[in-house]
Amino acid sequence: MQQSATRTTPKRDTPKQYDAIVIGSGQSGGPLATTMAEAGRNVALVERAHVGGTCVNVGCTPTKTMVASARVAYVARRSAEYGVHIGPVRVEMAEVRQRKREMVERFRSSSLRSIEKTEGVELVKGEAHFIDQDGTPGRFQIEVAQDDGTTQVLTAGQIFINTGTRPHLPELPGLSSVPYLDHATIMELDRVPDHLLILGGGYIGLEFGQMFRRFGSDVTIVQRGKQLLPREDSDVAEAVTAILREDGIEVLLEAQARNVVQKAEDSIHLQVELPGEVRSFVGSHLLVATGRQPNSNRLHLEKVGVDTDKKGYIQVNERLETNVPSIYALGDVKGGPAFTHISYDDFRILRTNLLGKGGASTKDRLVPYTVYMDPELGRVGLGEEEARQQGYKIQVAKLPMKQVARAQEIDETRGFMKAVVDAESQQILGCAILGVHGGEIAAVLQVAMMGHLPYPAIQNGVFAHPTLAESLNNLFTTLHE
Repeated sequence: MQQSATRTTPKRDTPKQYDAIVIGSGQSGGPLATTMAEAGRNVALVERAHVGGTCVNVGCTPTKTMVASARVAYVARRSAEYGVHIGPVRVEMAEVRQRKREMVERFRSSSLRSIEKTEGVELVKGEAHFIDQDGTPGRFQIEVAQDDGTTQVLTAGQIFINTGTRPHLPELPGLSSVPYLDHATIMELDRVPDHLLILGGGYIGLEFGQMFRRFGSDVTIVQRGKQLLPREDSDVAEAVTAILREDGIEVLLEAQARNVVQKAEDSIHLQVELPGEVRSFVGSHLLVATGRQPNSNRLHLEKVGVDTDKKGYIQVNERLETNVPSIYALGDVKGGPAFTHISYDDFRILRTNLLGKGGASTKDRLVPYTVYMDPELGRVGLGEEEARQQGYKIQVAKLPMKQVARAQEIDETRGFMKAVVDAESQQILGCAILGVHGGEIAAVLQVAMMGHLPYPAIQNGVFAHPTLAESLNNLFTTLHE
């Protein structure tokens, strides 16, 4: 996503020339701009809102800050289970919000300082789009609409598009007349909702659903498909659903929202079609978490002939090149895995290919990710169903967290560990760790995969006792039971 800054560039009557223009200062655009400048390039970094992209401003940083607050409330309510007795738990959303805002400002300011101190980078505030070319071979023209109503034209031989994505809104009758929330606006609430209705059972819906349940809201999740987290194995999705229901969240599967209306303040009525019946739910707030769409629609890509798919995602090859020479796309706007660490790796690929020795690509890139519900779901590589579809002869190792000593000691035994192994090569193909610190445990197996270690190397490895990683010994022992 293109983001904001304080330093602007004055309007010029003639195009200002650069070696490169980066559109969007997200987790690949910002580092790319400063790295190219340090290598001697003259770079314009165009940003329409806040420096740092989705992650810093309305994604990873604020959401995980609030998840941490919600976990404190959860643990405080369970304190008696540990022999610690405290009074009633009270959540002040305004204070939670302020903590979140301060964290965002800290990260955003750090990103801005990095840009401002780098010679050769000019931060241009405004929204960019391509315009008709002036006939100069090998150069592209970008027009930037600035907040004061003026425009300026920039020109460069290389263009890097890092404009990110925005929430996708479903075609739901009545939605435009309801004060719905998205992943950004829900974090600006100053009080705990009485009853939060959530459309969508992906990671955004689950993280916010559990978060606000722990803050004290009643929560209903409406999911169109047969399971939550549709890309996960069915046993993982079923366990996730069981955990959320245990936490008191109402989860509706195979549920199609039909219409929504606000009948009074804090009274949102949602009609949902379920197998065999139609039900009406009344909530105080509605969160729409039904996916994302690319910020490519206002770039005027047709002016230069850059190809997109039917959803608007910019098409690139393994080296992040579009079909137009010298125009590249990075991060979420190109489709594929929409994660901060993937966006940053896109930057590393271009740094290697344009400023280094070359040869970097997205081919065979491992894509780890973590769903920050509690317990976490850490994932990397192939799932069981995906591995079977690809024709692997596999073995599946599975260990309940209740059999993990460290999990028992800290009374966090929900979930399980699961690894998929190539039965012939003994290589680890992937894992799903649904458990306390699941993302950290999955990273151990990712390192093994990166090093092509066969699973017996982990099974027989010596890990400190008692740690969660130590349980990987027992995980792979289940292959022989």
